[in-house]
Amino acid sequence: MIRYTLTCTAGHGFDSWFQNAGAYTALLAAGQLSCPICGIPEVEKSLMAPSVVPARSAAAGPSPSLTQPQTELEVAIATLRRQIEENSDYVGMNFAAEARRMHSGDAPERAIHGEVRPEEARALIEDGVPVAPLPFLPGHKVN
Repeated sequence: MIRYTLTCTAGHGFDSWFQNAGAYTALLAAGQLSCPICGIPEVEKSLMAPSVVPARSAAAGPSPSLTQPQTELEVAIATLRRQIEENSDYVGMNFAAEARRMHSGDAPERAIHGEVRPEEARALIEDGVPVAPLPFLPGHKVN
């Protein structure tokens, strides 16, 4: 695959992917390329610099950890996640049913977190059940 930066005669710039350089040439010759902004079929490749990734070297230093927070925002989200997991019960996919039971008084109120499909979340909100999305996915344990 190759990505070209293209420009139409009206001056709109856009990127597009092609299987190879020949595919771009064939589509252009067949009149099957057009600007996604204005629809003009006259497009041409813009001047581009190749994307070159340098080889790894000892001078580059260690790679960043993918398991440890790297930014202030990631640290704040990790802290929030830890607080939620320590101070609430994970009810998994039973979240909607359990939230409804607590809201109707059929179950004792407590802090819970879990998972719901988008339509279930909308229904909870429409029914006045207090819920809020979390800025992270639940941690699933795998084998």
